[in-house]
Amino acid sequence: MAQTLRDILDAAARGVFPPADGRTTVVPQPSHRNAGVLAFTAHSVVFTDEDPAWVYDTLRAMECDALAAPMNPRFLAALTERTGRMCETVDAVLVGSPLPGEPPLALKEIKDAGHPRIRYARGRRDEVRAWTAQGGVLVMGRGVAGRLEVSVEVDEDVRHRGLGRLLVTAARHLVGEPLWAQVAPGNARSVRAFQAAGYRPVGAELLLLAR
Repeated sequence: MAQTLRDILDAAARGVFPPADGRTTVVPQPSHRNAGVLAFTAHSVVFTDEDPAWVYDTLRAMECDALAAPMNPRFLAALTERTGRMCETVDAVLVGSPLPGEPPLALKEIKDAGHPRIRYARGRRDEVRAWTAQGGVLVMGRGVAGRLEVSVEVDEDVRHRGLGRLLVTAARHLVGEPLWAQVAPGNARSVRAFQAAGYRPVGAELLLLAR
């Protein structure tokens, strides 16, 4: 049976990755909203409804290491033009498993659908929920291929005190399934917070969003 992107993500959450064979797998988009590229160690996954033959032909035309071709700016530009989508940035992808017990800090769920963090998240995810803690906001919702995704925001005046780490740790206490995070690699502070909270880096990802 052919794999779906969700199959690949579920396996990665369990620590089972595509073979490190230098190849690229093409799978259909999980929804109209998201197409893109997911890069693991020595194996990439392109999720698009475009013809797989076009993807492979375009990758072969890249004058670069085959391992790097799916994340090569020239290929990404070609895929963006081909699909007519908007290109996001390349993010590190991390995953954390559920934790038992109560969160390590008090959280209050936001019921205001007009809250700016909820409005922003709803443009990218479904079933969005958000909580506040003193000095921070935690948001979760279903994103790429229905995976459960988390993001946080910490007020400027309370940064460098570990609140981000506490928030992303708290998120693991609120779920019963793997929890995914997309973090800009240059945001070292956020990357460190997720890793300190037990999230494991699994790859890199670039999304192409529908206009």
